[in-house]
Amino acid sequence: MKNIFGVSAGVLAAACFTIGSAVADTKVGMITTLSGGGAGLGIDVRDGFMLAIKQSGRSDINVVIEDDQRKPDVAVKLADKMIQSEKVDVLTGIIWSNLAMAVVPSATAQGKFYLSPNAGPSALAGKGCHKNYFNVAWQNDNIHEAAGAYADGAGYKNTFILAPNYPAGKDALTGFKRYFKGQIAGEIYTKLGQTDYAAEIAQIRAAGADSVFFFLPGGMGIAFLKQYSGSGVDLPIVGPAFSFDQGILQAVGEAALGVVNTSQWNKDLDNPTNAAFVKSFKAEYGRLPSLYASQGFDTANLLISAVAKADVNDADAFRAALKSADFNSTRGDFEFSSNNHPIQSIYAREVIKEGDVYTNKTISVALENHSNVYTKDCKM
Repeated sequence: MKNIFGVSAGVLAAACFTIGSAVADTKVGMITTLSGGGAGLGIDVRDGFMLAIKQSGRSDINVVIEDDQRKPDVAVKLADKMIQSEKVDVLTGIIWSNLAMAVVPSATAQGKFYLSPNAGPSALAGKGCHKNYFNVAWQNDNIHEAAGAYADGAGYKNTFILAPNYPAGKDALTGFKRYFKGQIAGEIYTKLGQTDYAAEIAQIRAAGADSVFFFLPGGMGIAFLKQYSGSGVDLPIVGPAFSFDQGILQAVGEAALGVVNTSQWNKDLDNPTNAAFVKSFKAEYGRLPSLYASQGFDTANLLISAVAKADVNDADAFRAALKSADFNSTRGDFEFSSNNHPIQSIYAREVIKEGDVYTNKTISVALENHSNVYTKDCKM
C-alpha cells in the first residue's frame, strides 16, 4: 500500500479498516494542517494519533482526516461537513489557535466533544471554556511561561521578544512576561506566515538587549533562525519548543545548536510509555517524533481510555471518562485542571547533535506541576 500524505502503510490500513466498518461506536473528525508552511505540525499530530489507534487494536474508532490548509474558513467548512454530514462524535487535530477559535465554540455548542492536540488559546481556557472541550497539550501561555522562568533564572535582564500577530502569539508574549522579571528591550508582533525578518533583526541589533525570546512556529521559525544566524547579532536565544521541534531542527541545522527551549515533552523523558512511543514511532515512520507527534499520541490514548469506559452517546459518562485522564501519557504524570487543561511539568531543553541528527536533551525542570492562570475565569 502506498503512503498517502506521509501516513505509513500500516497505520493507513488501520484507519481504512475502521472507516470501512459497518458500525463504528465512536466517529472522530480530524481537521489538521497537512499542506503549506505548517504542514509538518499537522502531519506529526496525525501520525502520532493514528499510531495510538493502531496500537490499541480497536476497530470501533472511526477516524476521518481532512486538511484545513491553515485557513480558518476551510476549517469551518470542514467542521460543518463533519458534524452535519459525517455525524462525528468527537473533533480533534487543529494546530493553529485562530482556526481553533473559528471551530471549537461552534462544535461544542452543538454537543460535540473537542480534544485539542495542540492549540490552547486563552479565550477557551477562561470565560470561553466549555465542559466538552479538553486540551491534551497545554494552555497556550504555558510553554512561554516556562521560557520566561528559565530566562529569569539564567540572569537575563533585558530581553527582546517577538511573535506572530494571532491568538497564540499574543498568549506567548503574555506568558513569557508573566514569569520574566527583567526589562523588555523591545516587543514586536510579526505577520503570521512571514518569512523575511530583516527589519525585526535590525530592531533587535539596535535595542541594547542582552537576549532574545521568540515564538515563530513551523516555517516562520526556520526562516528567522537562518536569518538571525547570518546577521552577526550574537545575543543568546530562548524560545519555546515550537520553534525548535524535531522537524525545524533538521532544516535549521548548526544555527540552533546550544539554544535552550522549553517543552512539556522530550524524547528522553524517563518513563516506559515515552520510551515505547519513541521507539515505535521511529519504527513506523522512519523519523524521530516531535512534541506534536507526542501530543497526537496522547490525545488518541485519552480518547481510547474514554471509549473503553463509556459510550460517547452518554455525554455525561463520556465526559467523566475523559476528565479522569486514565491513560499512560508520554509525559508521565498527567491530569486535567478544573478548566480541562493539563497540569504538568515543563522542561528546559538544549539543542544538541546526535550523530547526524539535531535534537534536544532535557537539562532541567523549568516549571513543576504547572497549571494555568485562567481556571479562576472558567465557570462550567
